[in-house]
Amino acid sequence: MALFFMRKASTAELDVFYPIRPECQVDVPKTRFRLRAGKTLSARRWHAAFSEDGHLDIAKVLRRIQRGGVHPEIKGVVWEFLLGCFDPNSTFDDRNQLRQRRREQYSRLKSECQKMVPVIGSGKFLTTPIITDDGQPIEESANGNISNNGGDANHATLDKKVIQWKLFLHQIGLDVVRTDRSLVFYESQAHQAKLWDILSVYAWVDNDIGYVQGMNDICSPMVILIDNEADAFWCFERAMRRLRENFRCSASSIGVQSQLSTLSQVIKTIDPKLHQHLEDLDGGEYLFAFRMLMVLFRREFSFVDSLYLWEIGFS
Repeated sequence: MALFFMRKASTAELDVFYPIRPECQVDVPKTRFRLRAGKTLSARRWHAAFSEDGHLDIAKVLRRIQRGGVHPEIKGVVWEFLLGCFDPNSTFDDRNQLRQRRREQYSRLKSECQKMVPVIGSGKFLTTPIITDDGQPIEESANGNISNNGGDANHATLDKKVIQWKLFLHQIGLDVVRTDRSLVFYESQAHQAKLWDILSVYAWVDNDIGYVQGMNDICSPMVILIDNEADAFWCFERAMRRLRENFRCSASSIGVQSQLSTLSQVIKTIDPKLHQHLEDLDGGEYLFAFRMLMVLFRREFSFVDSLYLWEIGFS
């Protein structure tokens, strides 16, 4: 009976941090992760892992995470270390200075984007195109959809990079609307706009890939876990350093091609009958796992379980 109440309590505690919209309760995957006293990294254990000047005993922290994940109240600050935003050997002062420099850098990048598209940073976001494929501005529609011609809309021609970036913006907005719709968190337009702002600024910074659908699933946890927008951006940027090749696609290849090939070889080795069955179903290329690998099972598991899976992988 005591175990039953402990499980109920841990589930209820998770629900407080990541509440599900009532109408979505039956549609979301069941959460398997449970907070476990003595195993889950707690706030007390986390603070105790720092020396007086701020050096982090990362080995001790990782052992705890691998045993029971991270308590929701400290996930954001822990993830900054797991993703490499901060060096465990740095001091409190080192990190405060670095954080301030990064916030200032993000502010400059966002201001640069805002000069081109003033909707950025306004608490709103775009879901309709603002330019044509050849860079011509599209006026605000009669039905009132949000649109903006940008600060340089009157120029006869736009830089190719600017055109491509502006073409991304409404697609990012459409994906934002679809992101983690079961969570109460995203009932707030301000939270959706925060996600859109971060993805829009990242698309401007990443000249090579820009934006690809699925990045919204990677960025969303950072937006939820980290209050400060600039800190969330740099956490996402660090995650993308690991994952950006997943999103590199061309006419001849897809970003996760090598991972699909590896998965095929693993299944062929450990379960030849399953592999042959998939071959017979014309699934031998394992394309069914494309989304799973690209966004790290964000859509296959509950929000809580996917965070736990990421923590194990990051550590």
